[in-house]
Amino acid sequence: MKSVKSGAESQKGRGEKVRHRHFFHHHRNHRDFHQFHKYFRWVRPGVILFNLLFLYVLFSWVGNTAILLLLVAFIAVKEVIHLFFLRRLERRLFAPVQELDQGVKEIAKGNYDVSIDCDIPNEIGALIVSFNEMARKLREGEKLKQEYEENRKTLIANISHDIKTPITAIQGHVEALLEGVPDSPERAEKYLKTIHRNTIYINKLIDDLFLFSQLDLGKLALHRQTLSIRPFMQDLMEEFKFELEERQCAFTFNDRLAQEHHVSIDGKRINQAVRNIIGNAVKYGPERDLAITVELYQEGDFICLSIQDNGPGIPSEKLAFVFDRFYRIDRARTKDLGSTGLGLAIAKELIEAHGGAISLSSKENEGARFIIALPVERSDHEANPDH
Repeated sequence: MKSVKSGAESQKGRGEKVRHRHFFHHHRNHRDFHQFHKYFRWVRPGVILFNLLFLYVLFSWVGNTAILLLLVAFIAVKEVIHLFFLRRLERRLFAPVQELDQGVKEIAKGNYDVSIDCDIPNEIGALIVSFNEMARKLREGEKLKQEYEENRKTLIANISHDIKTPITAIQGHVEALLEGVPDSPERAEKYLKTIHRNTIYINKLIDDLFLFSQLDLGKLALHRQTLSIRPFMQDLMEEFKFELEERQCAFTFNDRLAQEHHVSIDGKRINQAVRNIIGNAVKYGPERDLAITVELYQEGDFICLSIQDNGPGIPSEKLAFVFDRFYRIDRARTKDLGSTGLGLAIAKELIEAHGGAISLSSKENEGARFIIALPVERSDHEANPDH
């Protein structure tokens, strides 16, 4: 253990020496640069004054006006050219490097709101452009980090609440059963059904959380296949029609495709996304006379699936949050409905993972309409350019 520790300490010591040496060289180079800059800013005017004094003394000794004027003209032209290049060097090198140095110091302090204005078409200008791009990416990264931290806190709070509620119910009913509170088999069975319902809810919540975390991290493997969209959707809608009609729900499917098209999808995941949307309509729709209409059609390079219900609709101020994780429009009914608050968020992530998009339009008391858009397979689109 001592040898391992001493090796780690020696490695740390070498790292400190490297950092110290780097800091020393950087500090020395920085000092040399400023001295060089100071020379060009302050020593050159002194040289000009010295030249003027030299000419004055020379004129006093020689007294030849023609030679003196020639020397004056020569020195004047030389100094003007020198000053021109000095100003150019100041503007194109020294000033930008100083601004860049100040920007690096701000970045080192953790201030990423730094941007250097520079329109110089040289290596320094390219370096400043790269610096601004680096600062922008650091700024975006810091913002994303803060958003992830806020999301993490919200996620933990929501998970804690959503798991604690059914666990508390399970615990209460189990304790009641152990204490012999139910005075009849019917009441005991009711307690057991409540326990069973809550365990199902917890299991579904955990499954949804796992799936959403995989989607959020981009680690969900999609098993894509190139499928004909029409028979796939017809089979899927037959399945929904059978399930919904058992619940006394009027279900209609309209196929408006002019011809067959192919899409590259993971059928299981598309089924899951559509099921989440239709399931949401069933949960929040009216208990009687619920009607759901699904239409399949093409729009440009996309195959669209419209899902319309006649439910209570969604208030306009809540539309922007519908696809957020754990967002529930009617929190009072959520527990009774068995909703985890992740269904629509998962549907959105699944569709976008296929390169598609999902949108929502709704008005209160007029139902809601979800539209899923999936890209047409490229080879299929190229074979039918007029559609």
